[in-house]
Amino acid sequence: MLTGGGDCPGLNAVIRAVVRKGAGIHGHEFVGFRDGWKGPLEGITMPLGIPEVRGILPRGGTILGSSRTNPLKVDGGLDIVRENLLRMRVDALIAIGGEDTLGVATKLDEYGLNVVGVPKTIDNDLSATDYTFGFDTAVNIATEAIDRLHTTAESHHRALIVEVMGRHAGWIALHAGMAGGANVILIPEIPFSMERVCAYVESRFQSQYAPIIVVSEGARPEGGDTATLEKGLDAFGHVRLGGIGEWLAGEIEKRTGKEARTTVLGHIQRGGTPSAFDRVLATRFGLHAVDAVEAAAWGTMVALRGTDIVRVPLSAGTSELKLVQPARYAEAEVFFG
Repeated sequence: MLTGGGDCPGLNAVIRAVVRKGAGIHGHEFVGFRDGWKGPLEGITMPLGIPEVRGILPRGGTILGSSRTNPLKVDGGLDIVRENLLRMRVDALIAIGGEDTLGVATKLDEYGLNVVGVPKTIDNDLSATDYTFGFDTAVNIATEAIDRLHTTAESHHRALIVEVMGRHAGWIALHAGMAGGANVILIPEIPFSMERVCAYVESRFQSQYAPIIVVSEGARPEGGDTATLEKGLDAFGHVRLGGIGEWLAGEIEKRTGKEARTTVLGHIQRGGTPSAFDRVLATRFGLHAVDAVEAAAWGTMVALRGTDIVRVPLSAGTSELKLVQPARYAEAEVFFG
């Protein structure tokens, strides 16, 4: 078993459920690969039995560690992974991760290895599952921040901007913004008009209240680009996004004359203890992942459909992103300004 990509509340709940059912009921033995795909590439492991998973249900992060190592970028990477798995006599691999981690898992499945996937992303942007664990926790954290910022915004008559995660999909911004009573929500799917944003800000101030703007890190103005903190790429070809909140604050001050400040939640959103919803969903994913291994359902991924956990092809988890549709965004727009 391995966990790849960014850490996420609920990862330890998956690990615990896999081991508790796999070892306790099916009699399987488990080994944990450390630090994402770096583990099977370099043969870095840790014991993973029932004693190792006791007490980890409420813990954030992942006891296995994680990284953004990409075997596809290493010469002969897939061959190295396969050789290490065969040498360790690993019968099956459970890969817990998002688009990038599951993309590598899909390649390994095509390569003839026994792989089962568990979807993980706080962005909730994997199309094959209704929800991913970690999303609910991130929304709750962002909502609490927005609730707290309302009072300071009104006390100082400032426009306050909350920058949340969301590279390509604005689900965290949409849900947290609606739950927290934000006056403007900006998401990657729909480029925004700076003129309209400033009009909403002015309207809010005219009502004797201060505006709260929630913006996804991947949001961009009409005709503009996303804001990046650095030009380098990670092993999966992603730039490091960030800075749209500060840019917005500067534009609002320049165009309206009103004071604006930015709060960037960053890693706070995915750290700490998972919510009850995420603990249950992650636990159910883990239980059903073990069932998929027991059934030799290789090349599949567990997914939430309604209230049921189902199996879908691994490729379905990475074929397309689940984006916020205009109709959902229109529901939030009713409360802008």
